[in-house]
Amino acid sequence: MRDPFPLPPIPALSKASEPLAKLLAFPTLPLHVHEVVASALFYTFVQVVVSPVLSNWLFPQHYPKTRAKKINWDAHVVSLIQSTLINALALWVIFVDDERWNSNFEERVWGYTGSSGMIQAMACGYFVWDLLVTLLYLDVFGLGLLAHAVSALAVYSFGFRPFLNFYSCVFILYELSTPFLNIHWFFDKLNMTGSRAQLYNGIALLFTFFSCRLVWGTYQSIVVYGDMWKAINTTPDRIHVINALSQNATLTNPDFNMMAFVTEEEPVPVWLALIYVASNLTLNGLNWVWFFKMIAAVRKRFEPPKAAVKEGKSFADAVAGKTTGTEKVAAPLRRRGNSIVDVIPDSEELRKGQIQ
Repeated sequence: MRDPFPLPPIPALSKASEPLAKLLAFPTLPLHVHEVVASALFYTFVQVVVSPVLSNWLFPQHYPKTRAKKINWDAHVVSLIQSTLINALALWVIFVDDERWNSNFEERVWGYTGSSGMIQAMACGYFVWDLLVTLLYLDVFGLGLLAHAVSALAVYSFGFRPFLNFYSCVFILYELSTPFLNIHWFFDKLNMTGSRAQLYNGIALLFTFFSCRLVWGTYQSIVVYGDMWKAINTTPDRIHVINALSQNATLTNPDFNMMAFVTEEEPVPVWLALIYVASNLTLNGLNWVWFFKMIAAVRKRFEPPKAAVKEGKSFADAVAGKTTGTEKVAAPLRRRGNSIVDVIPDSEELRKGQIQ
């Protein structure tokens, strides 16, 4: 499928990116550099103009005035818009791109389609914005988010080799839970904590987090590990190299030949596979840790208070405020009501892996 981005490549920009593309061995970068730049500029515009204007208009009592809180609020607006947009586009590409549906092992690893390249480029554009904003406001976001921005940009940039271009749409769907996460954050800031709306949003968040990050993400990781293992132990078919180096305009055109950028009969470098696997394992590991921390937070709601255990009370007595006759009389203990909002982490906690 051809690149469906509404703006065609800008010749001057593509030419300017060629030295960098050659240095990094990113042959598809000149085809998508305008999408990277356009996405980064769009998210900057949302942060600097759209978020302050809309937030002041819609929520004048809640939009923060202090620098750090304002930056954090605007970043959540960008994240909400970006995750909603990229998820919708990725799902659309997955369902309408026939080339993806018919891809074999070689095409999944070394192949390229313009539509998957667009998703990858738009994701890179967001990570460029994320990196620049984190560097600019390092005192607000910290070194943890800086490391996240650098690693995310590096991993998605590998798709310009092209390498695992097929999977750009697959793994971006981790972000299906992110809109609900940002909405949850805004409910807290709008003094709607514990509301019915936040409850329903929280259920959707937990469901999408489990199904997309754990079930879908783990399954697809196993699939991509299998593809990479094959790719470091074999080479692309020689016919692909011959076609890519031929004088045939159709065979060398990536719009008609998914393997048009396969110009060498070489396996995937081990170092490249290791970087990808290490990054993927780290992210998947964090997803499982975060999920079990959510479960632990739920269980805490059903455990008796430590003070009651020390004094030999049953949980029922602690809840009812009964005394044993030996302790000082105190106000009755009341069990805190169970709420879904108690077990859903803040977006910063999710990104840093610090769920309390």
